[in-house]
Amino acid sequence: MGPTTDLTDVLAAVAHALPGGGEDRPGQRAMAEAVARAIDEGSHLVVQAGTGTGKSLAYLLPAVRSGRRVVVATATKALQDQLATKELPFLAEHLGRPPFSFAVLKGRSNYLCRQRAAEIAGTGAGADTDGSVEAAVALFATDPEAMAGEPPTPGGPGDTGRGTGTGPAGTEGPGSMATQIRSLIAWASTSATGDRAELDFEPEPRAWAAVSVSARECPGAFRCPSGTTCFAEWARTRASTADVVVVNTHLYATHVAGGGSVLPPHDVLVLDEAHAVEDIMTAGLGIELTAGRLRAVALAGRGLVAADDAAVADAVADVAERLDRALRPLAGRRVLPADPKAGAATAERSELEDVLALARGRVGALHGAVQGQKAHQATLDEGDGGDAAARRTRLLLAVDHLVDDLSAVLSPDTDHVTWVESSGPSGRYVTLRRAPIEVGPVLAEALWPEVTAVLTSATVPPLVEDHLGLPRGTRRIDVGSPFPYERSALLYCAAHLPDRRDPTAAAALHDELWALITAAGGRALALFTSWRAMEAAVKALRPALPYRVLAQNDLPKTKLLEAFASEESTCLFATMSFWQGVDVPGATLSLVTIDRLPFPRPDDPLLEARRERAGDGAFRIVDLPRATTLLAQGAGRLIRSSTDTGVVAVLDRRLATAGYRRTMIEALPPMRFTTQQSEAVAFLKAVAAPAQ
Repeated sequence: MGPTTDLTDVLAAVAHALPGGGEDRPGQRAMAEAVARAIDEGSHLVVQAGTGTGKSLAYLLPAVRSGRRVVVATATKALQDQLATKELPFLAEHLGRPPFSFAVLKGRSNYLCRQRAAEIAGTGAGADTDGSVEAAVALFATDPEAMAGEPPTPGGPGDTGRGTGTGPAGTEGPGSMATQIRSLIAWASTSATGDRAELDFEPEPRAWAAVSVSARECPGAFRCPSGTTCFAEWARTRASTADVVVVNTHLYATHVAGGGSVLPPHDVLVLDEAHAVEDIMTAGLGIELTAGRLRAVALAGRGLVAADDAAVADAVADVAERLDRALRPLAGRRVLPADPKAGAATAERSELEDVLALARGRVGALHGAVQGQKAHQATLDEGDGGDAAARRTRLLLAVDHLVDDLSAVLSPDTDHVTWVESSGPSGRYVTLRRAPIEVGPVLAEALWPEVTAVLTSATVPPLVEDHLGLPRGTRRIDVGSPFPYERSALLYCAAHLPDRRDPTAAAALHDELWALITAAGGRALALFTSWRAMEAAVKALRPALPYRVLAQNDLPKTKLLEAFASEESTCLFATMSFWQGVDVPGATLSLVTIDRLPFPRPDDPLLEARRERAGDGAFRIVDLPRATTLLAQGAGRLIRSSTDTGVVAVLDRRLATAGYRRTMIEALPPMRFTTQQSEAVAFLKAVAAPAQ
């Protein structure tokens, strides 16, 4: 079926069935027609579809009607769940014929592992204390990075603030890790999917890690005693027969990195939230090494090798500590090879290379010891339900991946950059990362020839076609937004503020915020490019404003947004994780302030490498597109419905004076622009008056 002559009529009928439907959206219609044409022709398409367009329906309808196998990838699990629980069921109900099926597929670590749960619970015939709850707590509570990776930064996007224990990990409090593990095991016996998203509580990350496995540990259904009842395999089976499969972009990046082996074969790929694709693909095509990965295999190995081989596992644990010590002084720096601006390799870099080589050798020795014990134990395992064999198989897989990753970082090439990154409180967690400098060449070879791709977002980054390696001639369209930005929103640049290097700059910024927030009657989302700037503003303005001021570190993100939306005059001060994905329509939000243009840090190791490759065009190719996209994302928090109104205030005079200002302003919604504070204040007072 091609673009079809009746697509417009079908779209109108389906849209009319929406709650409050029937509204004509020319942008939605134009996007649906363009998507249908692209699928029919087998050509790639990039669509900028502003807030309110209804882009999900605009790509789902022609994709479903095409009769092709479709994968929809989203940047967040929240949007993935929204598509699966709202948009697709609605479309299936109202589209009529032809009928279609859909499924959700997530990474393995999102599903509880029945085999690991059985081992911990002691339900396997041969289970022993190595597989007990206490042993699981010992493995995952004593090492915050074990298997599951780093815990989320407190207050960050992965921190829910729930499920944390009331005492030391493993103690028997109501929120203890042992209690949570037992609750998860009990939940598995009643759950139909084993999907973490269906839990009625948020487990501590380490508790979930105890009952789940990553793709690098899982042996697959045919090599696992619980393979026939595996939740993840059930999800894969459903996805293999579905017409539409919804995944998150991180899983799709894993699919690309795995040579197309993760997802079912498909003809059409929709990448929603296209502004995030480059960063997600960069991470997915890269490598992460932590001391925690080494500790985890050492701890698991101790219970799976013969007593006289215990020293082999202890040697891996020892090199984990050495790796941690070697990484810490290199945080924020490029390594392997050394940063070209740093001259000859430093002693720290030389030590890191030695430690990584030592780790590779010791992990390889552990693999040999476990493999030898596997052969020795084969006859003893026959009566234990296969639990011991399953643990060994998982460990061997984890060790294989670890050896491969160690080998990769020890064999750098000019197309990759390796650096050390710190995260968590006071930089507590350090990670060695390796990533491709450019993902475009990889995608151009491995992805775009295989699928017809539709990329869409409310904000499509400049040069996204080049950055992602899309073929020349890829069509790009902008279908606009149905919202009346010209009369409902004002873009204000505080051009009178001093340069940020001026000693008076911070006080002037706080005075500007006070004037704008007072005019708005509170109801402000103040966005900052750094924690330091946010904390200084909170300290200065919380006692000066007659409104409640919430700060990002006051509550978990979900609770914070609920508190912000529940009282109209409340203000919320937040950093970068709130520039995207915040949807607060209505009178609660009439002012969005942005403290400065969000250019990336000059010392970011990955971006440094990209700038070097871009040469004289580095600012135009690397920095300006990123800052422009993030600015548009931040500004996009203001108008979330057709009746919203307010001011976006950029408190950085460069938006009015810099040579690149036009590029940035043209990427924003079509708001009226001013540099006069009096005009912004008057606009805000007029908006606030009906609400007061």
